[in-house]
Amino acid sequence: MTERGRNGVQREGERLCIGPSSLRWENDALIIDIDEVGVPLPTRLRGQVRLYPSTINTEDFALDAAGRHRWWPIAPTARVEVDFTNPNLRWSGPGYMDSNRGSEPLEEAFQSWDWSRAELDQGAAVLYDLRPRNGQDSALALRFDKTGRAEAFDPPPRVPLSTTLVWRIDRQTQCEPGQKARVVQTLEDTPFYARSVVETGLFGERALSVHESLCLDRFSSNWVKVLLPFRMPRISG
Repeated sequence: MTERGRNGVQREGERLCIGPSSLRWENDALIIDIDEVGVPLPTRLRGQVRLYPSTINTEDFALDAAGRHRWWPIAPTARVEVDFTNPNLRWSGPGYMDSNRGSEPLEEAFQSWDWSRAELDQGAAVLYDLRPRNGQDSALALRFDKTGRAEAFDPPPRVPLSTTLVWRIDRQTQCEPGQKARVVQTLEDTPFYARSVVETGLFGERALSVHESLCLDRFSSNWVKVLLPFRMPRISG
C-alpha cells in the first residue's frame, strides 16, 4: 500500500478513504476496495475484499505493562471473499480483523514479538509472545468462540520455527507438548518482518495459523529505514 498525507485521507461515520482505496460498512459486511500500484515494480493492484464478521468484539487488550500499546480483535472469526481483476484472483474462506494502536512508537516498547491467529473447530485462538525492551517476556493467549466471547488460557510452551530464508528472521510459536509445529508457507520475508502459515497443536487439534514475527531491533536500524520507501512509497500532502 501507499502512505498518503492528510489531503489524501477522508473519514466519515462508516467510510474511510485513503487515496483511491476505501473501506466502508455495507449492511453486515466490511467492503474494502483496493486500487493501488505495486512496488518495487509498478504493477496495478485492483479488486475488492468483503469481510463478514461472525460477531463484533468490543474489548481491547493491553500489550505492555504501562498500557501504552493496545490490541483490538474486532472480528475474531469471520468469512472473507476476495475478488480481484488485477491480478485475476478470486477465493473465499475463514478470516479475521483486528487493530493495533499506541501512544508511542512500537520500537520504544518492544524488541520483538511473535503473533498468531489459529482457526479452530469451534472458533479461533490468538497468541501474542512479547519481548519488551524493559522487563520480562510476556504472553497474551485468548480463545474466541463463535459468538466472539474471549477466554484467557495458559499458553503452551514456546517452540522454535525455522528462520526465514532470505532475511533470517527468527520465528517462534507456542505448541502443546507432544505436538509438532512447522512452517507450511512463508508469505512475506522482509528485513524486519515475516508472515507465514504455521501448523501447530492447540486444544488437541492440528490447527493452521496465520503467524507473524516482528523484529523491532531490525526495524529501528538506519539501514532498514532507508529501505522502507521502496516497500511502502509515501505521497505527501
